[in-house]
Amino acid sequence: MDLIDSIKSCVTSLLPRRHRCLLAALTAVLVIVTHERDYDDLILINRHTEIPTSTASIPPLQTSDTSNTPTKASTASLVPVPPSVSRAAVKAAAASAPEVGKLLALTPNYVTEVKAGDNLSLIFARAGLTAQDVYQVSRSKPASPLLNNLYPGYTLEFFLDNNQQLTSLTISPSKLESTEFSRTDDGSYITRVITREPEIRQVFREATIEDSLFLAAQRGGISASITMELAGIFGGVIDFLLDTRRGDRFNLLYEEKYLDGEYIGNGAILAAQFTNQGETYTAVRYVNTSGDSDFYNPDGESMRKAFLRNPVDFTRISSSFSLSRKHPILNTIRAHKGTDYAAPTGTPVVAAGDGRITWAARNGSFGKLVVVQHGERFQTKYAHLNDYARGVKNGARVRQGQVIGYVGATGSATGPHLHYEFLMDGVHRNSRTIHEQLPKAESVPAKELPRFHDHSQALLARLEANTSDTRNIALNTVDSQQ
Repeated sequence: MDLIDSIKSCVTSLLPRRHRCLLAALTAVLVIVTHERDYDDLILINRHTEIPTSTASIPPLQTSDTSNTPTKASTASLVPVPPSVSRAAVKAAAASAPEVGKLLALTPNYVTEVKAGDNLSLIFARAGLTAQDVYQVSRSKPASPLLNNLYPGYTLEFFLDNNQQLTSLTISPSKLESTEFSRTDDGSYITRVITREPEIRQVFREATIEDSLFLAAQRGGISASITMELAGIFGGVIDFLLDTRRGDRFNLLYEEKYLDGEYIGNGAILAAQFTNQGETYTAVRYVNTSGDSDFYNPDGESMRKAFLRNPVDFTRISSSFSLSRKHPILNTIRAHKGTDYAAPTGTPVVAAGDGRITWAARNGSFGKLVVVQHGERFQTKYAHLNDYARGVKNGARVRQGQVIGYVGATGSATGPHLHYEFLMDGVHRNSRTIHEQLPKAESVPAKELPRFHDHSQALLARLEANTSDTRNIALNTVDSQQ
């Protein structure tokens, strides 16, 4: 009973009645638990706790059964620390009941998520803090660029003392990375970056096209982001608007990320196969000795052309390349030096090839425009965008398939679509007819082929084994029904 008496005397003078009741219930549970097992076996984990991580062994692959599709686990709420309770009081309580102290110390006084239009001053004001607090944190050492680059979805957690003074702030761009700003004795702040490694699981999925690639992928339990990446991988050999047929099928092996047993997102595609009109294409992801990754066929040849066939997932081509098209607004004969892809507003637009952005701003009738220079000979233009993707600006480098903007109707446009232009040696060319004349990206260097083959054969064996398993299951199901 000494443990309970010590906690009671510590909190009675510090906490309101409602919070004393909550702590009393929590303490009673802890006392019961400690009679059942040693404290060393009781681990209370909060998302601020730094946990040593290691790469776990990969469990058996999940199949394309959509019942295996991960769902977000709910997170239990923690008891908040009242603003009137000082850190000293928490430490005093922790001296008698370590688990109670740990739970309270790790619980922020105020938690918020960055919203569109937010800045640091607005967020601090919502937390009851002043411009002086913003100034002090912004002078933290080492300086953190994160304070000036807050994006919607970032989480901020504030810890205050009994005088409502900020003792620490944690900003989390994701569940895997956060930056902690802690106040020192002289009132300044120091920063510390905390990173966590997720558990990686390999997952197998497959699907057959009955209507469209995206609907087939959705039925197979494949996310939209993985489907877009899959389309990008095979975009150099398959035109997903004109070439796909009912009965085409695809399968793939990719990674999913888990943190504390909770699904937090997708990783990379490792290997994939796509059967189009009876011809099967195979792609394997390979990271070379320089650390660069790309997709290659089993012989080490690059899967991609220097440029994608289509820079957007579109519903139809609303206007083709023509030197004598009647302009829909001006009603005059004027050359149309590009291809118009009709698509809903907000549809992602990707870079057709690797290059550097030379323009990312409004440009007259083009509206919001992005221009990408690909080496010395090639240039692509993306017009009428609704908005730009994060990080898109003059001078930024982009990779083929990277999202650079979103379909819109800015400038002189009659409806949402992407106007795409392709220039070679400064001359406009029809991107859809010149595609086959363009070079492929570089293949695996000859000196790395043995390393590539060892890597690819292991992945393809696993891909084929799972494909065979699911086909056998399907055949057995048909036999049993007959």
